[in-house]
Amino acid sequence: MNYKESKLLRFLYHTVPGRVLLKVVTSPIISKIGGAYMNSKRSVRHINKFIQKNNINMDEYHIEDWESFDHFFTRRIRSRCRPIDRDEEAFVSPCDGRLSVYDIKDDTTFEIKGSHYTVESLLMDKKFAKEFAGGKALVFRLCVDDYHRYGYPADGRILYLQNVKGRLHTVRPIALEKYPVFIQNARDVSLIQTKNFDVIAQVEVGALMIGKIENHKAGGPVDKGDEKGMFHYGGSTIVILTKKGVLNIPEHDEEIKVKYGQRVNTLLR
Repeated sequence: MNYKESKLLRFLYHTVPGRVLLKVVTSPIISKIGGAYMNSKRSVRHINKFIQKNNINMDEYHIEDWESFDHFFTRRIRSRCRPIDRDEEAFVSPCDGRLSVYDIKDDTTFEIKGSHYTVESLLMDKKFAKEFAGGKALVFRLCVDDYHRYGYPADGRILYLQNVKGRLHTVRPIALEKYPVFIQNARDVSLIQTKNFDVIAQVEVGALMIGKIENHKAGGPVDKGDEKGMFHYGGSTIVILTKKGVLNIPEHDEEIKVKYGQRVNTLLR
């Protein structure tokens, strides 16, 4: 899929002055300033233009008296608009987004939009990384017009949730030409013992100007389709890793649009 690259991103990633500026704009303090503005009442002025520009169907969402742009961005969707596939054999999408699927090969890397990442560098844990050798990596890329709350793909229990700090970069394709985005970005790593799909890893990855990934719980039982958390303003990505033989999904690097709660383990057969 081809994406239009803005002049600003071209400047930041393809020129020397731009890369110098990039070090500034991706610093934690800048992210906090941007986050503070998006949480302020002044940012409400951007909502209507954003809705029109991205053709968002607001009939699907609960309408509130928005206190900030971020309040709007993390809006709740009406449950009837995102039905959850309750079949116990259904592994569902945790979010709205564009899905790519990759094989996890022993002692190799897998490709995500032109860059290569090891499972170990994503999880920051060599022991757990080995458990997913031969399995699948499901990569869900959220766009700004997508629903930015996300859920659990299966019933189970959270074994642990770890926050990995990192420098925030945009997840647009142009950024992947220069930076290993998933290594540098802040992310939350959850290991979940599922009822029907063994242990999975679910990784929420933050991007430039988000500054915050909000997960609701760090342990305990979870139900498929229940809300796990939300991304605050910005583009975002979720990566799910499964063990060998758990999901019979062919490798597919061309993105497919999916919705929260949609069955994905039979999508590409």
